[in-house]
Amino acid sequence: MLRCVEGFPFWRFLVNRKLSLVLLLGLVLAGCAAATPAPEATTAPTLPPAPAATATLPPVEPTPVATNTPAASLPAGALRLVLAAEGNLAQFAVREQLAGLDFPNDAVGTTTAVSGALVILPDGQLVEGESRFAVDLATLKTDNSRRDGYIQSNTLETGTYPEAVFVPTAAAGLPSDLPTSGPVAFQLSGDLTVHGVTRPVTWDVTGEVAGQTFSGTATTSITFTDFGMTLPRVGPVLSVDDLIRLELAFTLLAQ
Repeated sequence: MLRCVEGFPFWRFLVNRKLSLVLLLGLVLAGCAAATPAPEATTAPTLPPAPAATATLPPVEPTPVATNTPAASLPAGALRLVLAAEGNLAQFAVREQLAGLDFPNDAVGTTTAVSGALVILPDGQLVEGESRFAVDLATLKTDNSRRDGYIQSNTLETGTYPEAVFVPTAAAGLPSDLPTSGPVAFQLSGDLTVHGVTRPVTWDVTGEVAGQTFSGTATTSITFTDFGMTLPRVGPVLSVDDLIRLELAFTLLAQ
């Protein structure tokens, strides 16, 4: 049993002892805390970024580059004769009887809107698909505007059939070796399309060769009836012949 020291109360001794124990316990805990290392902060692993979503597009085909494709070459020795830009005249002539006249009159229509070519082989044969001539019928003019209007609207119906096209298929009498100068005469046969109707026709061709130029005329005849056309009767016209005389004054250039 503890006894109190003289002059020092026992309760103060207990308090001091208790405080000493508390201090001792605090020092021990502090020492333990200092001895235990604090856990290191850990960094969350860095994940690679998710790939961005991309739309899958169909492969793009390369755009073809436009190229100038050369025209198919002609057979060896072939001669191409092309209508010149000037010096050509297509003409039609129809016999008509006018009121007040004792004799018939020729109604004549002309145009310079003519294009085409003739391709000839060394043996005088024509190259199929290369020989063709066309006339712009909407440009035909006579000496009477009323007649012109009737022909365009009712006879030729140029709003529907604007061109006359001739496709030659044979040249009878054409020299196999076209001369470089002098007269030339032959018959040019083929298919003529007018007013939506195609008929075989033959042209009589006469001309003169001078170097690279062949100039001359070609003539033939057709009828309104054969091509399903209405005879043009307007104003003082009493009658019109069914026969139509066609003529082409041409200048062909060798190429």
